[in-house]
Amino acid sequence: MLFFKPLIGTIIVLVLVLTQGCAFNRGTLGDDIRPEAVAAIKKATTTKAEVLSLLGAPDRLLQVNGRDVFQYYRYDAKAGSLLLIVINFSRLSIKSDDLFVILNREGIVEDVISSKRTDGLEFRFWPFGE
Repeated sequence: MLFFKPLIGTIIVLVLVLTQGCAFNRGTLGDDIRPEAVAAIKKATTTKAEVLSLLGAPDRLLQVNGRDVFQYYRYDAKAGSLLLIVINFSRLSIKSDDLFVILNREGIVEDVISSKRTDGLEFRFWPFGE
């Protein structure tokens, strides 16, 4: 009977060690925002129809003080996880590209605001700090 206690303990430790794992995930939301299409949009001359033909339908349409605001976005996310039986550690990194095209009441581009931050997003496995 004493022989089975160490054997059971060894089996439990082996099961715990073998059932842990790592996971790496990546996801994107939205389409790439083409820089040449953004460069083709000129303030005070480009129309709503031209914006739609260059960039397609916006991901979000907002109304602000009678103006249309077209928002185009792309999100890039990467996650690394250490999966253990009792405790799990994960780190999620998200970066986004955003483009806002503001149209006046006549449907002419009033302003273009853009950002590009999704280049070079790395997996960061360690969940504590950098």
